[in-house]
Amino acid sequence: MTINVHNRILLTGAAGGLGKALRERLKANCNVLRLSDRLDFGPAVEREEVAVADLADADAVLSMMQGVDAIIHLGGVSVESPFNPILQANIIGAYNLYEAARKQGVKRVVFASSNHVTGFYKQSETITADQPARPDGLYGLSKAFGEDLSRLYFDRYGIETACVRIGSSFPEPRDRRMLATWLSFDDLHRLITACLTTPVLAHTIIFGMSNNAVTWWDNSRARHVGYVPQDSSDVFRAAVYAKTPPPDLSDAATQYQGGAFVRTGPFE
Repeated sequence: MTINVHNRILLTGAAGGLGKALRERLKANCNVLRLSDRLDFGPAVEREEVAVADLADADAVLSMMQGVDAIIHLGGVSVESPFNPILQANIIGAYNLYEAARKQGVKRVVFASSNHVTGFYKQSETITADQPARPDGLYGLSKAFGEDLSRLYFDRYGIETACVRIGSSFPEPRDRRMLATWLSFDDLHRLITACLTTPVLAHTIIFGMSNNAVTWWDNSRARHVGYVPQDSSDVFRAAVYAKTPPPDLSDAATQYQGGAFVRTGPFE
């Protein structure tokens, strides 16, 4: 059951893949869903508002935050990239978002972090949210910055944040790695709903995964949120095995949790 406890929720990155998947689902969580992205993505429909804003533009971010009760922050660069786009969208953009939240009195944020914050842990390990970040690239590094930034804004200003280290959120797992990292769209919505409605969120790091039998992540530190995944990659396992070759154990992408992100080319 989805409990509506917020009048207006802001969804950044609304034109992206996950933003599109959540657009209709999130209307159950609020009376008005304000959608934002860097470029125009069409008009609002019933119970929606659209605010086009570049995250690197502090004034635009401050304006789009007016009247907002909670934020689901998916906006920014979502893949490995040269540093400057990541700097503008994921680092300066995250700072602008939290400063705007502070100035506008917004007290709860669901921040889309990433499994690539811990991509250089081995696939043979099971880690908790208490273990140090080991980012596998500039993208993962920017998400580690966002997690630290959100902790600062909780400790200093009381803005509660759930840092959701999203695994692989697609309609179904695409390869063997995703049998461990898969997060269904419905479970993503369940997780966001839990973060929006738990009585005390504080600053919490949560691994964004479905109820997969194979996992590298221990989510017990986030039990207070009340997230109970209902989907699992297990139903896709036979099909994934049939269409993919056995893993090459000498390949870094098989050894480390970050997959192919750990062996991308030099930073440019």
